[in-house]
Amino acid sequence: MTMAGARPDTPTEPSAALLTLQQGITSLRVCRWRVALLAVLVLGATVLASLSLGVQAQPASTVLRELLSLLPGLEFLATPGAAREVLLQLRLPRTLMALVCGAGLAMAGVAMQGITRNPLVSPYTLGISPAAAFGASIAILLGWNSLPGTGAYWMVGLAFFSALVCAVGVLGLAALRGVNAIVLVLAGVAFTYLFGALTATLQFFANEQQLAAIVHWTFGSLNGRSWHEVGVAGGVWLLCAPVLLLHAGALNAFSAGGDDVAASLGVAVARTRIAVTLAAVLSSAAIVSFTGVIGFVGLVAPHIARLLIGGDHRALLPFAALVGALLVLLADMAGRLLFAPVVVPVGIVVAFVGVPLFLHLLLTRRNEMAA
Repeated sequence: MTMAGARPDTPTEPSAALLTLQQGITSLRVCRWRVALLAVLVLGATVLASLSLGVQAQPASTVLRELLSLLPGLEFLATPGAAREVLLQLRLPRTLMALVCGAGLAMAGVAMQGITRNPLVSPYTLGISPAAAFGASIAILLGWNSLPGTGAYWMVGLAFFSALVCAVGVLGLAALRGVNAIVLVLAGVAFTYLFGALTATLQFFANEQQLAAIVHWTFGSLNGRSWHEVGVAGGVWLLCAPVLLLHAGALNAFSAGGDDVAASLGVAVARTRIAVTLAAVLSSAAIVSFTGVIGFVGLVAPHIARLLIGGDHRALLPFAALVGALLVLLADMAGRLLFAPVVVPVGIVVAFVGVPLFLHLLLTRRNEMAA
């Protein structure tokens, strides 16, 4: 018997609500996997197009055969000649550097935006890219970039050292004030203007050739990238990326409610902020030291990824890497092909490619953005 006034269906209501929630989570995961799979397929097709197209176009089948010939036991597929050398020594390193550059800057942007709860933060706005430009400008002004055999290393080394000095300065000022997000952002803005002014001062004293070299470096370019440069930049990024992925849950806590919520969930706020910031800064510094200033990727790629799959950093970090890699690769292809034989620096083209795409997503999915 059922007592008067009792509701027999009451015990089943929590189960139904739980079932609905589980179905919603499952549907969201499936949707994310579909979007990620589509992004991987598009990126793969874009990589193949980047390797195939150029002054001397090569069929996609030839490119695939040459790539397969690099695998153990498939050396017989190789076709020795100038076309193979162009593919393996020029186009492949350039394409891989584009992937590393886009993925690294995008992941750094996601991490910095999450840790500071500021959607306008990126490696550029924290001063990393302007600091690297200042270091490279010093090498150019002193003529060290023209030294036989070691010129490129001097320029990259000074750019990387200057970026690290900026990172230490930003973290040091934030530590003096208690390592909070507001001080971190404000310190980054201050160093951005400082290194921008220092670079402008060096340009004022440079001659015509030096000024042209400094300005060209600040445009950001993938021209002439070597396997050694790809290995260094990619190696640093591969060391820093797991640190960011391991802190994805903490980034969710910071994004949800800031330091107080993160601390209530057991996150070591100061230690986590330092670890995430250092990993993001190191990967960004290593990349921009070789490529020059490509400042837009770290800002727009995280927003595009967030609009497509949501704000869960466990999925957002790797997906933003895909979006950033695709964005830089498309920009590089456009710069190489649209005005051939003139090559437009990727730092310029990436803004023209990314801004319309970002505005389109912003206008068509403004409800998700507001959320």
